[in-house]
Amino acid sequence: MENAQNSVVGNSNLFSTDEEQVARYLRKKNLDRVNSLSKEVRPRVTLYTRVVKRMLDVIIAVPAFLFLLPFNAVFAICTFFDVGMPILYKQTRVGKNGKHFTIIKFRNMNEEKDSDGRLLPPSQRVTKFGRFMRKFSLDELLNFWSVIKGDMSIIGPRPQPVFVYERMSERHKLRSIVRPGLECPRVIHVENEEIFKYQRTFENDVWYVENISFATDCKMIFMLVKMVFSLKKRENQASGNSITYFVGYDENGNAMSMRNYRNDYHSNYQDAKQQNQDMPQQQESVVGA
Repeated sequence: MENAQNSVVGNSNLFSTDEEQVARYLRKKNLDRVNSLSKEVRPRVTLYTRVVKRMLDVIIAVPAFLFLLPFNAVFAICTFFDVGMPILYKQTRVGKNGKHFTIIKFRNMNEEKDSDGRLLPPSQRVTKFGRFMRKFSLDELLNFWSVIKGDMSIIGPRPQPVFVYERMSERHKLRSIVRPGLECPRVIHVENEEIFKYQRTFENDVWYVENISFATDCKMIFMLVKMVFSLKKRENQASGNSITYFVGYDENGNAMSMRNYRNDYHSNYQDAKQQNQDMPQQQESVVGA
């Protein structure tokens, strides 16, 4: 995987010092065990995955991008008056086979930071206009350009920031063996999925890698349209309240968010801080956008 420091943008300041300490603690405590116990991933390789899927992506993305150009021009003007310059938000994500690429969206949050210089939680930074854009996924319409370029697909696992990818097990990293997509609607269920939502998402992504087909993509596109119009669910996502990053795995191999850790493993937090106090601080591997 490419790891040129200067090519990674928009990843720093997204996570707190506490979160990074917890991620290091969980990596040291559980990651090797999780890797040793994880099931093998068997990616599906067919004519559709090698040729047809990419052709369909281009056929859909090019007219969609051209049709949306006037709307994006309006959104750009509104974004300028909402949050100022720059109007675009750039962030390095992990694409197919672990290759880095830059995703571009309209900004919908301000840049307010805490006392440590880290950005405040999304729920405290998203603007009113930003909530509107996020509610209807209008800030993501520029992603059709990433599809045209070949960095993304219409359907596929959502691309993750670099620091999230680096926390994953070898099994879950294989979700990146295909092009990331605008969305990968969930079609499978896992144990305790309402608690460990990242486990549900990552396992669904792995299922997609193993079951990708024209029929699967058609089903997911239909589900994606339904998701766009699920306004009650999208209202919560638009406010930023649902966003906490993946930090690592528990002893049973469940992928946890920072919220999971705080709620269920609070007593271990002091252990995480203590074990990290004497660890040499790693050089910041990302730079801000």
